[in-house]
Amino acid sequence: MGGDLRRGALPGGPDAADTQPGAERRPAGTPKLVRTIWGLLVLNTLGSAGAETIVPLPRSLIQMVTMGALVAAFALALALNLRLRIRGSAFVFLLTLLLVPSVISSVDLESGFGALFRCARLALFIGTLWLLSRWWDGGLTFVRHHIRMYFAVLGSVAAGLLVSPGAALPDLYGGRLVGALWPLTPPQIGQYAAVIIGLTVLLVLGRRTDRVSAAVVIVPSLVLLALTHTRTATLGLVIGLVLAIGSLLLTSAAARRFFTWAVLCAVVAAVGFASALQTWFLRGQSQENFSNLTGRAKVWDALLAAPRTTMEQLFGVGLGDKSFGGLPIDNSWLAVYQEQGLTGVALVAAIITVLGGVALLRPPSLQRACAIFLISYCAIASYTEAGLGDASPYLLHLAVAASLLAAPAAATALPTPPAPRRRIPRWARRSEVI
Repeated sequence: MGGDLRRGALPGGPDAADTQPGAERRPAGTPKLVRTIWGLLVLNTLGSAGAETIVPLPRSLIQMVTMGALVAAFALALALNLRLRIRGSAFVFLLTLLLVPSVISSVDLESGFGALFRCARLALFIGTLWLLSRWWDGGLTFVRHHIRMYFAVLGSVAAGLLVSPGAALPDLYGGRLVGALWPLTPPQIGQYAAVIIGLTVLLVLGRRTDRVSAAVVIVPSLVLLALTHTRTATLGLVIGLVLAIGSLLLTSAAARRFFTWAVLCAVVAAVGFASALQTWFLRGQSQENFSNLTGRAKVWDALLAAPRTTMEQLFGVGLGDKSFGGLPIDNSWLAVYQEQGLTGVALVAAIITVLGGVALLRPPSLQRACAIFLISYCAIASYTEAGLGDASPYLLHLAVAASLLAAPAAATALPTPPAPRRRIPRWARRSEVI
């Protein structure tokens, strides 16, 4: 994933000296246009199916916007990286291999022409990640882009709640929060809120942002997460933070203090608010409905019992809408098995394993903690949410983790003295507004 950072240079900063012929020159920082490209990728993965919005939006219009965003993201990334300078990345390489079973299973059109369209979409998505990999240097740049873009999405959800509370909390979803301006489901909103809460908490512990700007992100996101009643996102947030902060306990006093206070608060909440927490967690469901995961288990059993040919077992039936028998699969592993077969399942497992293994081998750091949080969140959510086998927010989360685990590009300095560099105060390096 690249060489070591040249001694004395700041991560992601401009080169302080020329490089020898043949050595890769680090890009001079991350261009601002990269933030726009990342925002377009986020827009593309929002989806087109969800709750009814205040102003009805035709699904064809939403699909045109989301697909147009992906095409624009690829075009901008290509314009920004015309020389096609990319970084070696096991994550993106395995994603590229995932295209193979996707195309093999989709060319026979068993899932219709939509399968080939989704293959093209996945190819553009992966191509954009390859082009952006040039700026994956182990820094926190993409973490900040991730937080900003999803916070903007949550801002639209909050705006819809203020404009029309009835549309944002419909009876169709049991009074759970949905997107009233853009069709977003409660699990989607819960996922976005949980991810940016976890990343922002880690930035505060690492002193990479001030508490005021962190509170602006965390507090409203917690409110929206609570209104969605999304159990998967809540568990993913809690377990992901425990694992991420646990990786910092030996090196960070702030992490140890936060962990201690978090445990005390959890004990008090469990004792004093046990009944309220149980009511929120059950969402008014019966024990039977809760035990079969709101009907998901029935769909899973039917999917596994369905007859398949050898080709379908190996390569699936083609990229579809992550449903079986007209019902959502809501499990990444079974959705990949259905659409990309055992080959796809093996590749997705390799992606999680490689990222997790690299994170465990890294020395303790804030970047490693953020990567562990994102990887563990995606692994937990994969049990009740689909998305690891196609262009989705989960692949964007893992892409951010891959950017955090990438080593800075090697640059060999010529024997000329480096240009003087302005000394940056410690507080200015560590504390930044999100």
